[in-house]
Amino acid sequence: MQDLILYKEIYKKELFENIIPFWEKNSPDTECGGYFTCLDREGKVFDTDKFMWLQGRQVWFFSMAYNEIEKRKEWLDMALLGAGFMEKYGRDAGGNWYFSLTRDGKPLVQPYNIFSDCFACMGFAELFKATGDANYKDIALETFRNIQARSSNPKGKYNKLFPGVRPMKSFSLPMILCNLSLILEDVIGKDEADRTIQPLIGEIMEVFYQKDSGLILENVTPDGSFIDCFEGRTINPGHTNEAMWFMMDLAERYDNRELMKSATDILLRSIEYGWDTQHGGIFYFKDIKDYPPQQLEWDQKLWWVHIETLIALIKGYALTGDSRCKDRFLIIHNYTWEHFRDAEYPEWYGYLTRQGDPLLTLKGGKWKGCFHVPRGLYQILKTLEKYE
Repeated sequence: MQDLILYKEIYKKELFENIIPFWEKNSPDTECGGYFTCLDREGKVFDTDKFMWLQGRQVWFFSMAYNEIEKRKEWLDMALLGAGFMEKYGRDAGGNWYFSLTRDGKPLVQPYNIFSDCFACMGFAELFKATGDANYKDIALETFRNIQARSSNPKGKYNKLFPGVRPMKSFSLPMILCNLSLILEDVIGKDEADRTIQPLIGEIMEVFYQKDSGLILENVTPDGSFIDCFEGRTINPGHTNEAMWFMMDLAERYDNRELMKSATDILLRSIEYGWDTQHGGIFYFKDIKDYPPQQLEWDQKLWWVHIETLIALIKGYALTGDSRCKDRFLIIHNYTWEHFRDAEYPEWYGYLTRQGDPLLTLKGGKWKGCFHVPRGLYQILKTLEKYE
């Protein structure tokens, strides 16, 4: 890792002098509680709606920063600001987390999306670690049980698909539950965390993984079979790459060298498949049969895809010594810092054209918040420091 140590200061400076201060300065809503996430290039608020999954993500990040980086009171206060708003307004009578609220907490969009629950659970679990407050533990546990109960039909009555005709299961839920279960270990205990994680590893590495192509599908039939339709052919390289660093963390936890090698091989294959050889960067979506993808944004370059890929590559290199990970890290680092980092104003662009130009200059919105960039910078920095 000595050959990459010079990158440590780059990532450290960006995290502590650029990214965290941006969210500390611009996102707190000190009047109504919670966070503004719709922030323009300069950090000014352009919309005041609040999205529960982004609120939960920011609660998690500042709680994690307090727990793992430094016990700064301002970071804990930031986490408590979001948690107080979420606890007061965020759930319906059944305990399901709404997708979005008005600035002052009135429900806007029903709780159709289980990822609101996942990130609320993550946020309150991490805040429990920071405070020891049993109320936060209870909220995290209640939400986790609700996620488990909804996992076979995450959207419930909000599911648009006609029942029984083309049943499918999605890669995104087992992927996030692997990571969530680790964060929940202080809430559910190590034994339950391990019991939850083990079958999820099998789902990710065997059911959604296609041996013939070496790729992971976004959707398969309930028995794991390929289904030849738009959804069944969809590949999301960013999801695969993010999931592979989750697998690497689990391989390290269980001292599973086979899992580590498999995760590294899948990561490298995914990058090769998703890389835009003409303009650089990683495509957002592809069709496994190279048919036209259904997503019109398929050729955009997104911030989270690239930062998650960098995390996976640095972990893969640190844990396996595979020089291919280092070589790819250097290429994608250069692309990411050249195209996503705004040289004039803090925080990163989220959305680029295929050619690598900013498509939107916002720094936060309905889908981009205080999560992927700061988490990614911290994960890379932590890995470089750990294996220095």
